[in-house]
Amino acid sequence: MAKLSVVIITLNEERNIERCLKSVEDLADDIVVVDSGSTDLTPSICKSYGARFYVHKWLGYAETKNYANSLALNPLILSLDADEALSPELKRSIAEVLNHQKAAAYSMNRLTNYCGKWISHGGWYPDRKIRLFNREAGQWTGALIHEAIKLNNGTPVIHLEGDLLHYSYHSVADHIKQANHFTDLTAQKAFMENKRSSALSIIFSPIAKFCRDYFLKAGFLDGLYGLVICRISAFATFLKYVKLRQLNRYSKGKDK
Repeated sequence: MAKLSVVIITLNEERNIERCLKSVEDLADDIVVVDSGSTDLTPSICKSYGARFYVHKWLGYAETKNYANSLALNPLILSLDADEALSPELKRSIAEVLNHQKAAAYSMNRLTNYCGKWISHGGWYPDRKIRLFNREAGQWTGALIHEAIKLNNGTPVIHLEGDLLHYSYHSVADHIKQANHFTDLTAQKAFMENKRSSALSIIFSPIAKFCRDYFLKAGFLDGLYGLVICRISAFATFLKYVKLRQLNRYSKGKDK
């Protein structure tokens, strides 16, 4: 039977971390938590579950996760965010992997809870992620945001049954705050890649984003919160292009 290391990065996650740890405590032989300086109860909660708790400066999402992986005792890693937990079906699927490991990497669908409602449309589900893998098979990559596992060429991936439960936003205000933060990062990433923003992209990209998510991807089937999500996502697209345009103007000295 393979041994499993569960690896989590945290920062002030006392609201979420216990749910995450409870969902894996029967599977994990080793729990590694790398924290970026929590000032709440996150450290004590993690230690109460027997986690090996490390405090380390923030290196960015991908590099912090790679550092955390390097601390794992076992080659097989389940990488989770603090606001995620395993559904019972996914937990059974991972237990089967531990008994009969057939691949070096495994994907799973992520189902997001938004203000108490599970969101199944609008491009939010299935949100397929590779989270269970042999650390020799790949590593986290991604500049600033949208980190993902990049596997070595030819690495097979098996998809697991069950959902990774993502408890994302507890309020609409949380979503708006996060959208503002993430669009800072996405605009910076686009700027670093020498991308440009035009007046047309500022005007029409948010409209296209809303129409795609709300109508083509059936966001309307998620009711009021489906509408809220699609509106905020469209606004985030607007912010990204506006912020990118401003960064480009700053770089040329047009704005002070």
